[in-house]
Amino acid sequence: MARGSSGIVAGLTAAALAAVGFLAYQASANAPDSVAAPKPTVSASAPATGHDKPKAKKPPAALPVGSGTGKRVVYALKDRQVWLVDEAGKAVRTFEVMPSALSPKPGTYQVGTPRQGPPTKGSDGVMIEHVVRFTMVEGVSVGFSAAVDGSMESPDPTLKTGGVRMSRTDGDAVWEFATVRTKVVVVP
Repeated sequence: MARGSSGIVAGLTAAALAAVGFLAYQASANAPDSVAAPKPTVSASAPATGHDKPKAKKPPAALPVGSGTGKRVVYALKDRQVWLVDEAGKAVRTFEVMPSALSPKPGTYQVGTPRQGPPTKGSDGVMIEHVVRFTMVEGVSVGFSAAVDGSMESPDPTLKTGGVRMSRTDGDAVWEFATVRTKVVVVP
């Protein structure tokens, strides 16, 4: 009888491990990217050291052709990228942004007044700083800003929001660069 019961225990243990493994796989496959653990990759050409080399950061896209001349802020909607361009036409800074729920049409705009520096509540309820407005869409001001907590969450598509979000460091740079009447060129 001992022989039979050990076989049953082994079978039940194997079945339990298989069930747990399956449930763990399902949980990881359905987890959002923000909480899913990174999956290790193995390169065929990499030495078998057990450690992957860090991936090189993707270089920023080139300044879009036809984005104007002179000092300007260039905002590429599709690429979610902003360039600060000096008077000589040289991009002095580029960075990624999180677009607003309401996007302006491609065209040339101008930083308006007033610029707002102290923290205030954005149209999405997030505390923001260094607001640099440049147009209106559907009655909502659209401009660059940085969340005080540093977040760059996707905007709620059910809200009419106009804040193009960036990191606080990039927000500081835009605040210094894009003074009143600075051109803002929006490209597709």
